[in-house]
Amino acid sequence: MVKMTDQNLELQQAYDFCDESNAVYKLLLSLSDSDYEEKTQFKGWNFNNVIGHLHVWNYAADLSLQDGDDWKNFANSALEMLGKGSTMNQFEETITKGIKGRELLDTWKSYYEKMTERFAAADPKKRVKWMGPDMSARSSISARHMETWAHAQELYDTLGVDRINEDRIKNIVVIGNNTFKYCFTINKRELPEETPRLELTAPSGEVWEFNNPSNENKISGKAEEFCQVVTQVRNIEDVNLNVSGDIANDWMSIAQCFAGGAETPPRPGTRKKVTKQS
Repeated sequence: MVKMTDQNLELQQAYDFCDESNAVYKLLLSLSDSDYEEKTQFKGWNFNNVIGHLHVWNYAADLSLQDGDDWKNFANSALEMLGKGSTMNQFEETITKGIKGRELLDTWKSYYEKMTERFAAADPKKRVKWMGPDMSARSSISARHMETWAHAQELYDTLGVDRINEDRIKNIVVIGNNTFKYCFTINKRELPEETPRLELTAPSGEVWEFNNPSNENKISGKAEEFCQVVTQVRNIEDVNLNVSGDIANDWMSIAQCFAGGAETPPRPGTRKKVTKQS
């Protein structure tokens, strides 16, 4: 695990992002270059697409932290290509220059290690640009942690590997909780007055509690399953969360903690760990 320096005791999220990325790196380290062509259950993306996507948007977040013309050029290029009908993968390949397999994996690792130190040294409250609204440096690196964790799930699933989570996923729980109203807004639904109560059990066994304890709408269970639902790597029917109340059930049916327009969660049973034949 990467440790914080004595000089910076504040932006732990940067080190959580790095630790999550390192776990994914170790997962893929033994694969051959041809293994990276295997398709996942996410939009047919293969392993190269996933790691390329994470690398490009890590690069984008790092540019935004530096707040110069490079970020503006990146954002303008992305908007232009995507606006003309290019796919996300096609745009990202203009940044990765077509590298694949182990070379791509190592490039991704080298970059996320360096950007970790830059974010760790940053003012957590510094405002940084993004494709949507500005955000704080803390929110930016937390979002990178969330996206790394979410896209890694399709890699674990495709490889048939049971994922062992750690308490750093609390960053994702926080994002999921904070985007409650956002989920209703982007789906053009009436906005509830109060966020449901959360009582989630961390991987360590600690219980994380959020929101009004007297709220009749409540979600309880494993924190990692809450993360799976809000990042849309699992349908709510495929996890064992206890969901009480109409508002809580509505939320879990449309939960989305990532930016952009409303996305439909995966259908029940379509995102799961693959059973590999021995």
